[in-house]
Amino acid sequence: MPRTAAGVDVEDLLVRVKNGADAELAEVAREVAALAEQGRLGEDDDEDGVLVPALLARLSAAGGAEARVRVMVALQRLARCVGCESKERLASIEALSSIVRSLSRDVDETREAIALLLDLSDIPQVRQRIGRIKGSIVMLVTLRNAHEPGTHDDAEKLLHMLSSNPQNVLLMAEAGYFRPLIHYLKEGSDMNKILMATAISKMFLSEPMKSSLGEDGAVEPLVEMFKSGNLEAKHSALGALLNLSSSLQNAEILINSGITGPLLQLLFSVTSVLMTLREPASAILAAIAQSERILLHKDVAPQMLSLLNLSSPVIQLHLLRALNSISGHTNAKRARAKIRQNGGVQLLLPFLTEKNIDIKIAALNFISNLSKDASQELAEQIRDTHLNIFVKIISSPTSGNEKAAAIGILSNLPLLSEGSIKAKSKAATSLAQLSQNSLALRKTKLPRWLCVAPSAETYCLVHNSQCTVKSTFCLVKAGVVSPLIQILEDDNREADGAVLEALATLMQDEIWENGSKVIEKASGVHALLRIAEAGNSTSQEKAIWMLERIFRLEAHRERYGEIAQALLIDLAQKGDPILKPMIGKILAHLELLQTQSSYF
Repeated sequence: MPRTAAGVDVEDLLVRVKNGADAELAEVAREVAALAEQGRLGEDDDEDGVLVPALLARLSAAGGAEARVRVMVALQRLARCVGCESKERLASIEALSSIVRSLSRDVDETREAIALLLDLSDIPQVRQRIGRIKGSIVMLVTLRNAHEPGTHDDAEKLLHMLSSNPQNVLLMAEAGYFRPLIHYLKEGSDMNKILMATAISKMFLSEPMKSSLGEDGAVEPLVEMFKSGNLEAKHSALGALLNLSSSLQNAEILINSGITGPLLQLLFSVTSVLMTLREPASAILAAIAQSERILLHKDVAPQMLSLLNLSSPVIQLHLLRALNSISGHTNAKRARAKIRQNGGVQLLLPFLTEKNIDIKIAALNFISNLSKDASQELAEQIRDTHLNIFVKIISSPTSGNEKAAAIGILSNLPLLSEGSIKAKSKAATSLAQLSQNSLALRKTKLPRWLCVAPSAETYCLVHNSQCTVKSTFCLVKAGVVSPLIQILEDDNREADGAVLEALATLMQDEIWENGSKVIEKASGVHALLRIAEAGNSTSQEKAIWMLERIFRLEAHRERYGEIAQALLIDLAQKGDPILKPMIGKILAHLELLQTQSSYF
C-alpha cells in the first residue's frame, strides 16, 4: 500500500494498529485521529478501508482504558471522512456492540463511546441496531439519570435520536425513562399510541414510576384515547390507565380529567362490542375511588349502586370496593346518607350469603361503613336473619377480614341497648367470641420498637396495647362495656349468660386487674351482685367468679365490701353448694373469713 501524496504511510499505520501493545496502540490511534482531523486520511488515502476494521478489532481486544479511549476518538474522526463502506463497518452490529461495552467503563471512555454512537446515529440502521444490543438502552438511561458532566447531555441527545424507533422507546420506558413514550402518546400515530398504551398496561411499574408517568403527562392522552379512540385504542388505554390508577396521585389526575362519567356510561352500555371493556373500567373506578376527590362527583355512588345487580361477579366486586372506599372517606357523611336513601343497605343484605368470599367481605365492609352514623336507621333494616349471619361469621373459622367487618357492624348497631332480648343475647355471644381472641391478637401486634410512645387514641388500658375494634376485637374500644352491664340491670334474665361470658373475657388471668377496673367504672359491681342474687345457677357461678377477682383489689373492697357481705354470707349458707368455695375466697378478701378456714 503506497504512501499518499502528503506522505502518510497507511500500511505502516495499519501494522502498528494491528501489532502494537496498548501504549503503541494509543499512540498510533492519536496519530490517526490527528491525520483525519487534518483531512489527510480520507477515502482516497485509505483506498481499501482497512483502518476502520483494524481499529474496531483492537477496540474489543485492548486491555487498557487509555488505548480504548484513543481508538474511539480515532474512529470518531474517521467516521467523518471515510467512505460509505468503512462507515457501514462502523455501523455493524459487531462494531456497535464493542462501542456499547465501553458505556459501562470509566468516565473518559464512556464519554467517547457516547460521542461516537451519537455521530453514527444519523444512520437509520444504527438507531435500530443500538436498541437491539442487550443492555444498551438501560446503560444510556442510567448515564442520563446520573447527571455527570460530559455524559448526561450526550446521553440524552442519543436517547432522543434513538427514540425515532418505537421499539427503542419501549426499551427506554422499561428502563424508567418515559419522556419519549409520553411524546408518542401525545403526538404519535394512532398505531404508535396504541403500542405505547399497551406497553404501559403490561409493565411492572413501581409507585415512583407510576407517579412519574402521571406527573409527566401520560394520563391525559390516555383518557382522550379512551374517550374518542376506536375499540382497540379504548382497550389499550383502559389497560394503561388501570396500571397507573393505583397511585393516589394519578387517581386524582384521573378524576380531574373527567373520566368518571365516561367510565360509568360504559358500564351502563349494552353494546356487545364494549362488553370486554367493562371489567377494566370498573377496576379503574375502584382504584380512583380511593381518592377523596371522588366525593366531588355526588352522583357516582348512586349510579354504582344501580349497577350492582346488573353486573358480573368481577364487576360487582370492583363496584363494591369502590363504594366501600367512597363511604369510608373522612368527609363522606353526606355520601353515606345518600347511599342509604337510595336503598343501599337493602341492596347489600343479599350479598351476605354470597358464596364468593371476596364479594361477601366487600359487602360486609361497605355495610360497616354505612353503619357509622346511622346505627338506629340500620338496625331497623337488619333482621334477626341477618344478625344470625353476623354471629355465624364471628363464631366460624372464617377469615380475619370477615370477622373484622362483622364486628364493625355489630359495634355500630344499637343492638345492646335497643334490640330485642334475643338480639341482645346474640350480640353479646358474638362479642364474647371475638373478645376471647383479643389477648392473643394483642401479642401478635405488639410494636417492634417499645420505646415509641403508644397512640392515646388506640391504647387500651386493659390489654396494655394498641387496640381497635377491627384489629383486636377489643370490647373496650368498641364501647360496649357499659351497654353490656346495662343488660344485667334489666329485669329480663335471658341474656345474662351471654353478657357475663363477654365481660369475663376482660378478666382473664393476664389482664384481670385492669379489666376489673373497667367493669367497676361502668357500675358493673352492682350488676354482678344483682346476678349473684337473682340469676340462674350458671350465671351466679360466673358472676361470683368475676366478683372474686374484683374484690382482690383493695379499692374495690373498701367501696363495695360492706354492701356485698350480707348477700355473700346468705348465698354461702343457703345457695348452691358449688358456689361456696368461691364465695369463701371473696369473704377472705373482705377479711370476714380466714383464708385457710374449712367453714365451707
